[in-house]
Amino acid sequence: MPDFEKKILDYVNRTGYTPVREKTLLKKVGGSKSNSPEFEQAIASLRTRKDILISDSGLIRPVKKEGWIAGMIKKTNSGAGYLIPHHKPDDIAHDQRHAGDLYISERDLGDAQTGDEVYATVLNRQRSSGQICGRVVEIIERASTTFVGTYFETQGEGYVHVDGKIFNSPIHVGDPGAKGVRSEDKVVIDILHFPSKNYLGQGVIAKVLGPHGKAGVDLLSIIYEFGIPLDFPDEVLAEAREQASLFDETKLGNRRDLTRETIVTIDPADARDFDDAISLTRDEKGHWLLGVHIADVAHFVKEGSLLDREAKRRGTSVYLPGRVIPMLPEIISNGLASLQEGQIRFTKSAFIEFTPEGIPVHTEFANTAIKVKQRFAYEQVLPIVQENDEEGKNVSSEVRDLLKNMYHLAMLLRGRRFSAGALELHLAEVKLTFDDKHRVTGAVEREHDESHQIIEEFMLAANVSIAEAFNDRKLRFLRRVHPSPEMPRQIAFAEFANALGFTLNKVQSRKDLQKLVNEVHGTPVEQAINYALLRSLKQAEYTDEELGHYALAVDHYCHFTSPIRRYPDLTIHRMIDEILERPDKSKGQSPQGLRQLGHELSLRERRAESAERELTKVKLLTWMIDNNIRTLETMITGVETFGMFCRGTDVPVEGLLHISRLGKHDYFRQEVPKFSIVGERTGQEYRVGDLLTVEVEKIDLDRRELDFRLPRPKQYGNTKKQGSAAPEQRTPKGTAKSKKKASVRKVKSKKTRKKKRK
Repeated sequence: MPDFEKKILDYVNRTGYTPVREKTLLKKVGGSKSNSPEFEQAIASLRTRKDILISDSGLIRPVKKEGWIAGMIKKTNSGAGYLIPHHKPDDIAHDQRHAGDLYISERDLGDAQTGDEVYATVLNRQRSSGQICGRVVEIIERASTTFVGTYFETQGEGYVHVDGKIFNSPIHVGDPGAKGVRSEDKVVIDILHFPSKNYLGQGVIAKVLGPHGKAGVDLLSIIYEFGIPLDFPDEVLAEAREQASLFDETKLGNRRDLTRETIVTIDPADARDFDDAISLTRDEKGHWLLGVHIADVAHFVKEGSLLDREAKRRGTSVYLPGRVIPMLPEIISNGLASLQEGQIRFTKSAFIEFTPEGIPVHTEFANTAIKVKQRFAYEQVLPIVQENDEEGKNVSSEVRDLLKNMYHLAMLLRGRRFSAGALELHLAEVKLTFDDKHRVTGAVEREHDESHQIIEEFMLAANVSIAEAFNDRKLRFLRRVHPSPEMPRQIAFAEFANALGFTLNKVQSRKDLQKLVNEVHGTPVEQAINYALLRSLKQAEYTDEELGHYALAVDHYCHFTSPIRRYPDLTIHRMIDEILERPDKSKGQSPQGLRQLGHELSLRERRAESAERELTKVKLLTWMIDNNIRTLETMITGVETFGMFCRGTDVPVEGLLHISRLGKHDYFRQEVPKFSIVGERTGQEYRVGDLLTVEVEKIDLDRRELDFRLPRPKQYGNTKKQGSAAPEQRTPKGTAKSKKKASVRKVKSKKTRKKKRK
């Protein structure tokens, strides 16, 4: 087989190369139609590793071009930015905070924005810190051309303040009133010309979402901002209905009939879809036979179908506060493929045999049909297992024994997993609470007790067993990997822990890391340690490469257990079908684009997580405004030269306490080795992990910013005006107006400059 990766790199990196598309490049490197799958896999691998670049128009470009450097732009609030190179050049100076990144001033950025992929060139100048400067010379691919913001008018022209911190100036959208828009409406715009230092951006209104602050508009804003597909196309819904009409639960075909087995589900009380169920028996040798039964989504979603293409486009279900945007139409996700109590459902089952000590000795999988005996919420399980419940008296002895055995085996597996070096962080997971009008009433921490751990251990066991079975067959499949962390990050984390008074003997030892996590559990610095450790680790992703899973301490892992909400699981289910149909001929998934598919699905997953995080922040900030929250108990989670980041201990929001708000009569500086800020005159020290009471100074919903200040000293005598001034709680309307005044000045000046240039 031709070494296409080398041939492609040699060709695109040669002097005088002109960018071409895949079809042309295939011929240029000596390929043909017969070996195009190998060529396409090479292209996908090189693109994923950022060894080549592919523009929006499909042109294949080199990472290095005539002294240019390719990378991603990250802008700062000042308007300047950094180029994060895809491959770190040796000639870029390093500094402590931006090692290997190229500093680009506002005037040298052109109209490049955060997330854009660009070419830049190195300039013959340095910053005072020694960092090399650069200039953007070409945009390769825009991160996005669609944005969400708040509309306003001034001087007979329409403008939009884009949400977040993407642009420092408004976008001009032309004549007022387009699409019936009114001031303070949230809108979706398409950018025609991006803003730069000297020119305003120009765009066009694509959709009006509704008045700023109206119920549901914040949700729509996030959905459109992150480009999350919302409604299913009519033809996809029609195909889903057709699958429903074809489903006959009495025609099992060659499925193994498990409908008389004792099988249960355990899910959150408010769960809408149920994709996993459990059975457990024991043989005469004392061996356990665990059955993990997963909804057979592949039976309804055929590869290449409209349903399949739509599911791949979405990649994952998106779980936003108060709203789920499913990967599949609800007739499948909440109907045909939902393992509802008392209903016959088609499943793919993994049967794992364990010794009495919990050692796996054999795995088998099959297409099955089940009927769930009983559904349980997490909260119901432990009381039944511990025999201190009232409700459990209505549970049959057969089901009660099953739950007890499940608990016993799960704890056995959990103990073995941590003995083998698995790592588990204790991160608080927050769930927003809503009233009947879907307004936030507060936030509660999600529980994660032993009832959750039962299902967690069985799902992990199934995912590992399936991956190992595929690997033993030397099959190529979509793995879930978690690469090992980089040593500099591990050393930095060890120094951080040491600054807080904890010793980490071996920074590379997962057991030592877990020991530290357990040691700080329940202490004031628990969340600070856990979040710092999380930031030191790499992100998990999907790929065909054998990189192992660092946190789980296993060599082979995949996602098999949630095909209703994750597309990667669906690819694993299809492989099981292939193995069952052709056990001796199965080769696994086609190499064509498998690595690229993993890369794209990883991006879809991160998009969903980012959308959930942003909407949660918007909801909480809105709740703080509505409830006039003025004071918060917080923990310092990070220190920078410009101030401290503080996260609420009861209200899970993070804000900035600027260094200028620490006191007028002292000079504060950052002490990097101690992860603290210290006053030179008073010696007052603020350290990561410290608890701190703060006052809310400003809430900016559009930019999603929360600013704190220290509580003002109590005033005595006639000081009402100074001492009783409430923190500035800007409503969305007030925020837009205050921004508008500043923006008008920018608009005028920039319009004047444009006229002069014309």
